[in-house]
Amino acid sequence: MSDMVSSAFGSLAMMTSVLVSPSGVYEYEAAHGTVQRHYYKHLKGEETSTNSVATIFAWTGALRKRGELDGIKELMDFADRLEKATIDTIEAGEMTKDLALITSLKDVKVLNSEDFIKAIASRM
Repeated sequence: MSDMVSSAFGSLAMMTSVLVSPSGVYEYEAAHGTVQRHYYKHLKGEETSTNSVATIFAWTGALRKRGELDGIKELMDFADRLEKATIDTIEAGEMTKDLALITSLKDVKVLNSEDFIKAIASRM
């Protein structure tokens, strides 16, 4: 099912999941599985262009929830800023290969995994 839903977003790597138990326990996760092919390329020292958006948003969701539960506004604000920096990076045309292949933006810059994270960090 997640593969079908993700097609509306263009990439499974853009989809997060929040699981909530009947007792109110939360789990935030990237809805996709591992990127085994990229991992093996990384082990060989080869460059990869892995889209980490869903993983970032899983972390921001968890951090925001922890901030809500503990009343830590700064943690919630950090999660909001990280999400905004991620979206702003993509909207500025800096993205991983999977997104570059489907975007309607002109003159995009395809980034490898590490440079994509660095581009997000520079906007923080």
